[in-house]
Amino acid sequence: MFSIGFKQALVFLTYGDDFRLHRRMLQKYFGKEKVEQHRQTLTREARVLVQNLVSKPQNRELLLMRSHVPTLSPPEGSVVDLFPWLQHFPTWFPGTYHANKAREAGKYVRQLYEYPYADVKKQLANGTAKPSFLATQLEELHSGEIDPGVTIEHIQGASAITYVAGAETTSSTLTIFILALLLHPECQIKAQEEIDRVIGPDRLPEFSDRDSLPYIECLLQETHRWHPTVPLGVPHYTMEDDIYDGMFIPKGSIVIANARGMSLDESVYHEPSTFSPERFLPKPEGQGEPYFAGPFGFGRRICPGRYLADNSLWMAMATILATLSISKVVGEDGKEKTPKLAFTLGVTSHPHPFECNIQPRNAKAASLIAQITNDLN
Repeated sequence: MFSIGFKQALVFLTYGDDFRLHRRMLQKYFGKEKVEQHRQTLTREARVLVQNLVSKPQNRELLLMRSHVPTLSPPEGSVVDLFPWLQHFPTWFPGTYHANKAREAGKYVRQLYEYPYADVKKQLANGTAKPSFLATQLEELHSGEIDPGVTIEHIQGASAITYVAGAETTSSTLTIFILALLLHPECQIKAQEEIDRVIGPDRLPEFSDRDSLPYIECLLQETHRWHPTVPLGVPHYTMEDDIYDGMFIPKGSIVIANARGMSLDESVYHEPSTFSPERFLPKPEGQGEPYFAGPFGFGRRICPGRYLADNSLWMAMATILATLSISKVVGEDGKEKTPKLAFTLGVTSHPHPFECNIQPRNAKAASLIAQITNDLN
């Protein structure tokens, strides 16, 4: 991934001073104690999402935002990752396919570093900047309050990886969620019954409702488990010889955390291939199974934005369920089209494009969506 320009980006940094510096930068803005100050923004954006989904009913093919990252092989998944010197060979040389793809994607990565930085810097200069991670870092850099050692390149890299990691995984998770509702309409019905019972038809979900909506929570957790958006995590190297579970792992070995395999562990999850939100409910309503522990990584490399992502996904899912009806498209033969359960390969994994109908679930929901539109205008 360094070959496409991801330098000074936390996900790909070797453990050391720069790694710790980036963790502090991101924790300061996205830590658990900071999430509440972002909740108003997350609520507004979830409502914007609903308004956008329902505003173009003729566009039935669900295609959420994509970047160029998932079109590449996973890290350490191509010969150029294993033999970096291949990136210096001419394009016609055998074995340089992935190096050529990396060069092609590199210009987009460079834009991720340079454009937001230049744009926010200009906004700060003319007083129009909105609150953001990048704006905060630049303000602290200007005032001298920033962590010693932070440079422009650190700020650009941290901002770029924040966008890529957040947009990619959130987009994929929401698409998987909608696909699951299409394939399991009974889950949508049960979730909406819970929302109607707890919230009622006259308002939209708020974060204060979360503890009162256990089935919605199970839907979120099962979406994470059913198909992890980063199925093989991000591979890393061992920094020293190690022994794990009786196995010797030499220094410099590539280690892959198989999140997908963990999510399908039959010793933990009953019928793991089945989408079943009830599995997390306590017995006798469910199986009392544990939430999947792997969607945001592990240990000291666990995603520093996980609390923000969790809040963002919960609010988006709750708002979608409160206002929209998601159903299969009916073909010309009068039969429903059932999407195939197929996913892309790459750093992140997305469902293949599929068709669906998205519309207000009832007159009250249509009124709430109209109010969102009025509030945005």
